[in-house]
Amino acid sequence: MKFEFPNDALVALSKELQPVEIESLETSHQGRVLASTVIADRDSPAANVSAMDGYAVRLTQLSEKAVLPIMGESAAGSPAPEMPSHGALRIFTGAIVPEGCDAVVKREDTEELGSEIRLKLDTTKIAKGLHIRRAGENAPKGSTVLDPGIEINGAHKATMANFGCSIIDTYRPVRVTILTTGNEVGTFQKEAPMPWQLRNSNRESIATLLAAPNWISTVSVEHCIDDQKQLHDTLAERLKTSDAILMTGGVSMGDYDYVPDVIRDLGGKVVFHGLPIRPGKPVLGAATNDGKLLLGLPGNPVSATIGCQRLGIPLLAYMAGKRKWLPKVPVVQLENSGNKSIPLTWLRLVKLVENGVAEPVITQGSGDLVSLGNSDGFVEIPPKQDGGGPWPFYAW
Repeated sequence: MKFEFPNDALVALSKELQPVEIESLETSHQGRVLASTVIADRDSPAANVSAMDGYAVRLTQLSEKAVLPIMGESAAGSPAPEMPSHGALRIFTGAIVPEGCDAVVKREDTEELGSEIRLKLDTTKIAKGLHIRRAGENAPKGSTVLDPGIEINGAHKATMANFGCSIIDTYRPVRVTILTTGNEVGTFQKEAPMPWQLRNSNRESIATLLAAPNWISTVSVEHCIDDQKQLHDTLAERLKTSDAILMTGGVSMGDYDYVPDVIRDLGGKVVFHGLPIRPGKPVLGAATNDGKLLLGLPGNPVSATIGCQRLGIPLLAYMAGKRKWLPKVPVVQLENSGNKSIPLTWLRLVKLVENGVAEPVITQGSGDLVSLGNSDGFVEIPPKQDGGGPWPFYAW
């Protein structure tokens, strides 16, 4: 099947994938994906409360010349006192408004005369309910305050705490295996590799990108030489303990590119093999019969890193239960973009120069790790388009 844009391919592959199971957590919710609704266990606010520091008054007591005695106060954290039939109550932000109070007058709209106040504003403009937050106006008891599918952050935690939600259902993290391939790739520490050998930069970039979300758990990092049996056996074994396998290398049309055949041998359904993108055109996306992800990224490091960010992480987000899993990214203007265009979606390395503005990073191709390291991310330029954008920006 052919796809014109990356998101079209992602949606098609997502239909073959199975989201992970749900588990209940008492703590460590941060960054996990919510799997159930959070319901208000009481009204919010729980009672009528003051939105200002000021004075609680009855409208029948107001006139421009009236001087109102201060008959008490209502403070946050305490029950409301009885509303006097004549006079005002000093009231503080968040304090409960007593029964019979019609409005709250801001402190700065009064002249304070010791134990009395005089109003400094036109009393005809004091409407019933002024500066009073009504019980349940944020959310009534029993209503939904958080929907499933969100990645829980500090703001969500505050909402959950407000409604006494400490034990929640979340999707467990997606278990991922990273599998790099290639005879030329090795593990070299202090010693330098030979000119025909490479350090395993793909392993490092992908492992780092996958470490950021708390809904991903990297369970294994493997390397295979260009041997079809070893690749087959490694994939078969890792599929037993992984929900997804992200591979680099071996997906093109060369004599040693065994990934497509091995995936088919293992019963994988290939949804796409090749996308109209640069870099990363040979990318392969497949799913097993039980909905596990097999994503084959090109071996060139720029292609592999961009492909992981643009294609791999969104697919893992879908499996992690995220409701809005397709990327929602900011846009930037591109300075010094030139007028070059290509007939593919161009995932172009850029560096931010100021807020909302980036410029291209000069690169020698998808094997240029220097340009990759000097970039802040990449922009996505549609086929046959050029210029300054604005273009969607994907940060590392």
